[in-house]
Amino acid sequence: MEQSNGPIQQPLHAASADPAFIPGITGATIAPAPGEDPAETGAPEVSGAPENEAPETGAPEDAAEEAPEAADASAPADGPVFEAADRRGRIVADAEGVRLSFDEEACEFRWDEIAAVESEKGRFGKRFTVTVHTPDRRWYPIEIIAPDRGGIAVWETELDAVLDAYFDEAS
Repeated sequence: MEQSNGPIQQPLHAASADPAFIPGITGATIAPAPGEDPAETGAPEVSGAPENEAPETGAPEDAAEEAPEAADASAPADGPVFEAADRRGRIVADAEGVRLSFDEEACEFRWDEIAAVESEKGRFGKRFTVTVHTPDRRWYPIEIIAPDRGGIAVWETELDAVLDAYFDEAS
């Protein structure tokens, strides 16, 4: 009887074969053609008002030129923000969600995609680990080296403030 010497390994689903295995990436939405019903195509409705009706506000059509601050989505939101970085890794948690990056790799999680966020400090040294858990039982840890041991306590306090403000444990 033949026996294998190594462990049995299941084939991995690569992101190149199925992008749905990477959290944070959503599929592209296709806007319906003018005069086409979005319910028939399965595409989400882009605006609440039909195209042939004039806007109720009476504003000109090029309102984007008049309100540049509305077009700037990268403006920071009010509320606590946590940011920790070292020479290789970076963690940012704010109103948008949690973003992790390590070298050239990066991932982004919205708050509704997160099941739990776990943080731990190393017993000795200056290592701070944050792990993001998703509902599909995947976890994404990142380890950051603090400039000093006191920096870890500050980071834990800031991360707790962000989680208290934005993370809803009921979801």
